Amino acid sequence: MYAWPASEVPALPGSGRDLSIHDTATGGRITLTPGPVARIYVCGITPYDATHMGHAATYNAFDLVQRVWLDTKRQVHYVQNVTDVDDPLLERARENGDDWTALAERETALFREDMTALRMLPPRHYIGAVEAIPGIVPLVERLRDLGAAYELDGDTYFSVESDPSFGSVSRLDAEAMRLLSAERGGDPERPGKKNALDPMLWTAARDGEPSWDGGSLGRGRPGWHIECVAIALDHLGMGFDVQGGGSDLAFPHHEMGASHAQVLTGERPFAKTYVHAGMVALDGEKMSKSKGNLVFVSALRRDGVDPAAIRLALLAHHYRSDWEWTDALLREAEQRLDRWRAAVSRPDGPSADALVDEIRKALADDLDSPAAVAAVDRWAAAQSATGGTDEGAPGLVSRAVDALLGVAL
Repeated sequence: MYAWPASEVPALPGSGRDLSIHDTATGGRITLTPGPVARIYVCGITPYDATHMGHAATYNAFDLVQRVWLDTKRQVHYVQNVTDVDDPLLERARENGDDWTALAERETALFREDMTALRMLPPRHYIGAVEAIPGIVPLVERLRDLGAAYELDGDTYFSVESDPSFGSVSRLDAEAMRLLSAERGGDPERPGKKNALDPMLWTAARDGEPSWDGGSLGRGRPGWHIECVAIALDHLGMGFDVQGGGSDLAFPHHEMGASHAQVLTGERPFAKTYVHAGMVALDGEKMSKSKGNLVFVSALRRDGVDPAAIRLALLAHHYRSDWEWTDALLREAEQRLDRWRAAVSRPDGPSADALVDEIRKALADDLDSPAAVAAVDRWAAAQSATGGTDEGAPGLVSRAVDALLGVAL
């Protein structure tokens, strides 16, 4: 599967700072010091309703991670999946009388368009669940052979008790896990499971649903967690630098994925750092497909909203915070974009060297984009009030905002 075109990232003088970021697994800060190639896996969409502002906020956060790393002169090996076969996708296709493959392809294409418009840097590998099946089946078979998986009425489950470190990613107690499992795609009430939390690795073929050859597993389709594990192990290997996604993925998705990989390889950790973005709400409730309270990037673009303003609206909030989308928030972002563009359109201005360092410092401090935005606001205000004599300043500001914040002025 192909991703989307990359926007050029301007080169800036000097070098950026190493990123200090909140790690869900430890509950504290970790300063990331990757090698020459930083490795990151960010969980992708299930393509039946893309791209809402919750998606956009998540991918904006991990786009900033990439930009911080690039500014330290590292390369970035970024991998993202597309869960292009799963229960919610099949359910939506049935509801709409649609072909599930056509629905997945249509929504994935729209997601690509939105990511391009928002200047999100693309993954090096963009992998669909369906195309990953040949690599998933041997992993499930290996887990079974290791005694870490078992069959139940033709389905294959992972035994969470096979991983002594299970629970170390989300740090939740058993009751909290059980409640979230039921809410987020698990089946803790199914009779016959060894542990209520055990997740599905391979779903046996059901009438009217797509299925693939699973070798000794029989025909069926993969579970959600093993999909990401197979893709990450294939393209990044164990111990990659960051596993990312929305905060609702810490459990069960990232917890289960870590256990799958650690049992498969006998190594720890699956990822060195687990980073999670906050949730975006609308009308007082988390923005989600199941609730239908969605604001779509594509709809805003059709209404003539500049994607740079959408991105500025995202940047105004810290990536870990939960916040609410409003029309007023978008208007504020549009006004900010106008001020910034007016400021860099002048032939000279106040020196911008300190501003570039301020942006770098803010982003290195747990991706503090609001502080970075405030720094640019101050420079733009000084430009408007008194101007300056540095002929290179407006160009440097424009390049820095593009390179570090992904906003084209």
